[in-house]
Amino acid sequence: MRNFLVLTLIMTLCGVAQANAEDWRAAAEKHTVEIANFTFHTGETLPSITMTYYTLGTPQRDEDSKITNAVMLLHGTGGNGQSLLRPSFGDELFGPGQPLDLARFYIISPDNLGHGESSKPSDGLRANFPRYDYDDMVDAQYRMLSEGTDVSGLEMIVGTSMGCMHAFVWGDTHPGFARRLVPLACNAIEIAGRNRMFRQMIIDGFEQDPHYNDGNYADAADLETGLAIWANTLILAGSNPYRSQADAPTRKEAVEQLHSTIERYLSNPADPNDTIYQFDASRNYNPAPRLSEIGVPVLWINSADDFINPPGLGDPEALAARMPNARFVLVPATAETRGHGTHTFPVFWKDDLATFLAEYP
Repeated sequence: MRNFLVLTLIMTLCGVAQANAEDWRAAAEKHTVEIANFTFHTGETLPSITMTYYTLGTPQRDEDSKITNAVMLLHGTGGNGQSLLRPSFGDELFGPGQPLDLARFYIISPDNLGHGESSKPSDGLRANFPRYDYDDMVDAQYRMLSEGTDVSGLEMIVGTSMGCMHAFVWGDTHPGFARRLVPLACNAIEIAGRNRMFRQMIIDGFEQDPHYNDGNYADAADLETGLAIWANTLILAGSNPYRSQADAPTRKEAVEQLHSTIERYLSNPADPNDTIYQFDASRNYNPAPRLSEIGVPVLWINSADDFINPPGLGDPEALAARMPNARFVLVPATAETRGHGTHTFPVFWKDDLATFLAEYP
C-alpha cells in the first residue's frame, strides 16, 4: 500500500510537471512588427523590415504604461524565437520559484533579423538582401522593442551563442538599457581562428556548390554538396566528445549515429543564402576593446566541452575582469553536458543564474 501511494505521488508530480510545460508553451503569443526605413551598417537600406517575436508571462507597467519586467531571450545562429521556448529550457526556468518565473518576468523571444519569420534573404531578395552584421541585428532588436512594444528598458538579456555575442553588443551600444546581461556560450574577442574557419567552411560549401548559381538556385535541396558540408560541420562543432563516446562507444554505433544525425539535418535543409548570411554576420564582432564600458552586472557562462569556445581561448576570465560587475563561470565537461549546446540546457547552470539574480535583484 505504501509503495502504491509513493508511485501514485510520483505519477501525479510528473503529470503536474508535464501540465505546467504544456501550459506555458500554449500561452506563448506571437507578434509581428514592421520597422520602416531600416539602414544597415553597409549603407544599404530597405523601406521596411519585419520582426517576429514571441512573449510569455504578464507585463507589469509603470505609471506611464511602460513594461517594467521584460526579459529578452536571444537565440543562436540558425535558430528562431521558439528555440528557447522548448521544455529543456523553459521547464527549468519559467516555473514558480524558478529563475525566470513567469509570474515575475515578461519574456520576449524574437526571431532575429535573417532568421525565422523575420526579414531574411529567402523572402525574395536572395543574395541581394543587405549584408547585415551583428550591429544591424541588435539595431533591429532595439527598434522592435522601442517601436513595437511598450518596453523602454529590460530587466535582463539572456543570449545563447550568437545571442550571447548580441548581449555583449547590447552592453556596448545601448549601455544600461538592460539592467543585467547573461551571455551563454561565446567569446568576447574577434571571430577568428577555428571559429571563423568553421563558419567559412559552411559559407564556402554553399557558395562553391555547382548549383548555387550566385544565390539564384531553384531549390535548396539541389545543393547536396553544400548541405552535406553544412550538416557535417555543425555536427562536429556542436558535439561533446565525452557524450559522443558514451552514446556511441563502438565504431559501428558511431557511424550509425553520424548517419542518422545527418539524415535528421537533411530532412529539414537550411536555406543556403539565409545560412551564408547568418554565419557571416559575425564578421565585424569584437567587443573586447570596449568591455570596460559595460557597467551593468554580467553573468557570462561557457562550458568546458564547447568546440567553438574551448576553455582558455581568449582568456575569458581576464576579459570578464575588465567589466566592473562581471562574473565568468565555466561549466565542467561531463558525459551529460551538451557541448556548445549546453547553453540551451539550464539544468547545468540555472543555480548560477539564481545566485546572480539574488546578488543583483
